[in-house]
Amino acid sequence: MKTITLHNTNLSVPEIGMGCMRINSLETADAVKEWIDTALAHDINFFDHADIYAKGQCEELFGKALTPSLRDQIILQSKCAIRPGIAFDFSKEHILQSVDDILNRLRTDYLDILLLHRPDTLMEPEEVADAFRTLKAAGKVRHFGVSNQTPMQIELLNKYLDEPLLINQLQFSIAHCPMINSGINANMYNDSAINRDGGILEYCRLKDITIQAWSPFQYGMFEGVFLGNEKFPELNKVINELAEKYNVTDSAIAVAWILRHPAGIQTIIGTTNKERIAQISKASHVHLTREEWYRLYMAAGNRLP
Repeated sequence: MKTITLHNTNLSVPEIGMGCMRINSLETADAVKEWIDTALAHDINFFDHADIYAKGQCEELFGKALTPSLRDQIILQSKCAIRPGIAFDFSKEHILQSVDDILNRLRTDYLDILLLHRPDTLMEPEEVADAFRTLKAAGKVRHFGVSNQTPMQIELLNKYLDEPLLINQLQFSIAHCPMINSGINANMYNDSAINRDGGILEYCRLKDITIQAWSPFQYGMFEGVFLGNEKFPELNKVINELAEKYNVTDSAIAVAWILRHPAGIQTIIGTTNKERIAQISKASHVHLTREEWYRLYMAAGNRLP
């Protein structure tokens, strides 16, 4: 498994990480431990949580499976700030309490990375900076990032933080790539030219922020998976041709498409199936040609101007 070094840190992460949103379906700590071991066997030691996943049940199950020796082998990330149906909350009080609750559920003393989960338009950046400073001094969180944020939202936060944000987690797949479309269609009168995120792809590259791609097999906002979907016949035809060429599965090609981008994007996968973990991990060793990458891009319905 190839790795990505987070800028200005000594933290090296695998370019494929495990998303923990659905691990409550495994039901027991033993099953979660087996899932973790499977990921580690394929050099995936990065695990992404959020306090809202199954209302904390995913973190609780993971914590029951986490032994001290295992903790030393893995990189733990979690997210906070979504209060479902109520508000996004970047207040210092909420951040500090959320981290304490996360650590209790995970049965660990620290997080390697904490992300703020979606933007809070009512945020006071000085208060966020104070919360991060408190967590860092207490040894509870080592590094910080955000999710689903625009360049100016990150700039506003970074103005007050002691150290720059390292990560921005964004939805990204072959069938959901507006942050690529707007750049390719610059200065054009078409829908793809609409800049919906402030140029976040180029901004993150300029600022040495690692993008984490979530929902790498989804299209739309959780509308479904494009792999094997009759709505995407041309895309699946090309994916299957390339899967045969590289002797991997369709899911590995979908992830290899993301990993091919020179931005150094880390892909977060959410499967709980051990065989699929093994299959997807092979994406790290597939290097699509420029022509293959663009062929997939256009097969998803995107067009070059």
